[in-house]
Amino acid sequence: MSLPSNNIEQVVILGAGLAGVSAAEELREAGYQRELTLLGREEHLPYDRPPLSKEVMLGRKTLADTALHPESWYAENGIKLLTGQEVRGLDLSARRVHTRDWSLGYDRLVLATGSRARHLPMADASSAEVLHLRTWDDARTLKERLGGRLLVIGGGWIGLEVAAAARAAGGSVVLAEAAPLPLGSVLGPEVAEVFATLHRSHGVDLRTGTTVEHLHRNHHATSARLSDGTEVDVDTVVVGIGAVPNTALAEQAGLPCSDGIDVDARLRTPDPFVLAAGDVANHDHPLWGRLRVEHWDNAVAQGRHVARSLLGNETPYTAHPYFFTDQYDLGMEYVGHATGHDQVHLRGDLDARVFTAFWTQGDRVVAGMHCGDWEAIGQIRDLVGGPATALPD
Repeated sequence: MSLPSNNIEQVVILGAGLAGVSAAEELREAGYQRELTLLGREEHLPYDRPPLSKEVMLGRKTLADTALHPESWYAENGIKLLTGQEVRGLDLSARRVHTRDWSLGYDRLVLATGSRARHLPMADASSAEVLHLRTWDDARTLKERLGGRLLVIGGGWIGLEVAAAARAAGGSVVLAEAAPLPLGSVLGPEVAEVFATLHRSHGVDLRTGTTVEHLHRNHHATSARLSDGTEVDVDTVVVGIGAVPNTALAEQAGLPCSDGIDVDARLRTPDPFVLAAGDVANHDHPLWGRLRVEHWDNAVAQGRHVARSLLGNETPYTAHPYFFTDQYDLGMEYVGHATGHDQVHLRGDLDARVFTAFWTQGDRVVAGMHCGDWEAIGQIRDLVGGPATALPD
């Protein structure tokens, strides 16, 4: 159901992360001139998250360096930015947002509430001090611990980036990953082995097929018992096992949620006045089907697209997921969605870590990446989503 955009007097965006700010930017650039309110839960100005696991933890960037815009930008663009706001509920029938002390009406509501770090119940229940990396404050706390002895639980992107930062800071790292290889379910064994070898070559004690069975704080150290039968003493425990979408408000309001807020191809919920974008959106992608993406590029692109949908644009969101990472001297870019792939096609030198990889499912290219081959990204973007027969020999 499309509603006319010329009667939109008040747009409220819940979530002042990259998706929410990108939606506000696009609304103004597209000519929307009426009331626009952006609510953020954190006290800080909206900031960029990718530097948290890299430059911020290594002391190369400050909070001001990561700000998406200076404070004056919001006033100059007629955006009412309210930070430190905890929204308590949504009233879809009355079209109101409720905090503890006040409520705000809307004509259109964009839910860009993002995600939060996934917790490990065993670690939370232990006597150990356990850290996560999701916010600026998390990064500031972790920065002070990087030079010590770290136990990183989880070999996904965040776990590996924390391990790389810790080694760069002179710390020692034991990384426990339950799967046979870090990133194995995403990249497959051939490419995942590149990352395992990379971290081991930089001194990370990578324990694959290993879980943490018990944590105990003893004086100034934490003792960790691992499933491989060993115990390690560390100063800091970092849990990096993924993220959970912040759907509580949507669920309480009665919006359908399944690993995120369910939205259609245009990022609209079943409520015609409510849309969602970014980490929290479980999007009905025309090519990939139901998909929730937690990467920087998706937050920008969906934030801008949701603004255009709000103003009446009928075009579906069709962008491919995109991700990049820098670890030690390795840089890579990844496009697509390889979960469920049948085969991986490799070109280049995996030992030198300069190569391209394409994942196929049936007769279709579902993902591609390069490692250290920066000129390849254009070709990768062109091939992903197309026929496998188009892959270079």
